[in-house]
Amino acid sequence: MLRNVDLSQPAYSQAEFSRAEIESKIAGGANGVDLSSKSLNGLDLSGLDLSGVNLRAARLVKAKLSGAKLDRAILDQAWLLEADLGGASLRGAHVFAAQMQRAKAAKADFSGSRIAADMTGADLSGAIFDKADLSADMKNQSMGLMRAVLRSARLEGASFAGADLARADLRFARAAGADFTGASLKDADAAGADLTRARLDGARAEGLDLDSAQIDKSAAEALKGALMDRARLH
Repeated sequence: MLRNVDLSQPAYSQAEFSRAEIESKIAGGANGVDLSSKSLNGLDLSGLDLSGVNLRAARLVKAKLSGAKLDRAILDQAWLLEADLGGASLRGAHVFAAQMQRAKAAKADFSGSRIAADMTGADLSGAIFDKADLSADMKNQSMGLMRAVLRSARLEGASFAGADLARADLRFARAAGADFTGASLKDADAAGADLTRARLDGARAEGLDLDSAQIDKSAAEALKGALMDRARLH
């Protein structure tokens, strides 16, 4: 998605509204706020209540959304490259085909959200993904396999309890101490990932690729059906 995009263009580097104007829209948006396809790059929207706001295809490159409330927000195809979502609430949000590479979302709450975003290199340490759906969309693959991409992401201490990560990309993720209790990791790719001290009780792991992944011996016993012939057991 990034290969043919010039991020220096105004559409990806400037904002067409101020924070005050966004606050005004929220205050007058009794029937919902529509910011779809708008350029909001670099804006400081930290702490705002953006619950249910339509941000489909909005450009929020390097925007500051720390502590913001984005519950049930629509973020499909949004651009959140290097955005700051630290401590934000995105419970029940829809984040499909979004670009979130290198986003800073430590301790953000994505509980119950539908996520098929590219979060390569993102800081998601301590984030909550309980009962979230990060699985691949097998119905529509015209743009390739749409799934949560957590490649090389920081996932230390993150919680994925009861989450669906089927076919998710977890290659080289740093997930030491993460909680995958009751999660589905079926056919996910965790090659090279650090899963030491991770909680994997009750996780479904059929077809989980653990090539060169670091994992505790005690946890490995619970991953029935995982491909761990070349895993690095501790």
